[in-house]
Amino acid sequence: MKTVLVTGGLGFIGSNFIRLLLNDFSDYRVVNLDAVTYAGNPENLKEFNDNSRYLFAHGDIGNRDLVDKLLAAEKPDFIINFAAESHVDRSITGPKAFIDTNIGGTFTMLEAFRNYCDTGAKCRFLQVSTDEVYGSLGAEGYFKETTPYSPNSPYAASKASADHLVRAYHHTYKLDTLITNCSNNYGPLQFPEKLIPLMISNALEGAALPVYGDGKNIRDWLYVEDHCRALELVMRQAESGETYNIGGHNEMENIELVKLLCNSLDNRLGPLPDGRKRTELITFVGDRQGHDQRYAIDADKIKQDLGWEPQTDLKSGMEKTIDWYLDNQTWLDQVRDGSYREYYQEMYG
Repeated sequence: MKTVLVTGGLGFIGSNFIRLLLNDFSDYRVVNLDAVTYAGNPENLKEFNDNSRYLFAHGDIGNRDLVDKLLAAEKPDFIINFAAESHVDRSITGPKAFIDTNIGGTFTMLEAFRNYCDTGAKCRFLQVSTDEVYGSLGAEGYFKETTPYSPNSPYAASKASADHLVRAYHHTYKLDTLITNCSNNYGPLQFPEKLIPLMISNALEGAALPVYGDGKNIRDWLYVEDHCRALELVMRQAESGETYNIGGHNEMENIELVKLLCNSLDNRLGPLPDGRKRTELITFVGDRQGHDQRYAIDADKIKQDLGWEPQTDLKSGMEKTIDWYLDNQTWLDQVRDGSYREYYQEMYG
């Protein structure tokens, strides 16, 4: 049995990754280190609390003493670093938290990892990053693993800095590290400040659907389960020091994506009580500062090296995502109104 230390495992991608390991594999044990910030919801993994292969550890990746003790006690074979501040808008209004967690926290994890390896432990470190480190594309072309970094938001810059640290620790200290850069994830358990769950939630309530600028910004959408399966492959099979881009091959303008969501909800639920179609809720708002125009990933390398390619096209992935939010409206309501925090505030502060 291999032990996987997951940081930030109560968040969107981290919780889906843990769910994959525990449900689809029998040879992984998971230790989940999470600070339980606003986007870390213990409800996401509550079903595994009594699972002998799952251990939750409350704490911050910036707490070196805690991380050292956890490594010594649990002896992980893999460390997967999901822990990060991840919302671009929040990085624009409050960048310090992104510097502290995404750069400082990754540095602390790497130092603890280096010390752990110096004791003779055999372990590898996977940094889960984003395509936003590459900046913005024009109408053509794709991000490759060799594309120079050119981040345009404080969030992207903090993730780029962390990636550079991971790469440097591999080359300087000969540590077994890996980096993945993914396109925009969507699917179950995503915090509803992000585009897709926000639009679903607002459309269900009949509230305005705010779309930045003219809505023509393009993203490459990746279903979260596809991403998690790619991460498990990279973690287990990739050569030390490698970097892989993970993309969904699903480019779409933001405005077209919102229309797709609206039409799907209309087809399922009928129009709004006042007879309007949900596309009539779309409201164009001032553009995001420094808004990147287009992201798109060339994922040929991971296909050639590891045999991975996305299994979920955007239409079927969106239907599965909408199904999940419709079936879990209590979860969505509690996250939107903040009530999910009340119980866990007493436990974790």
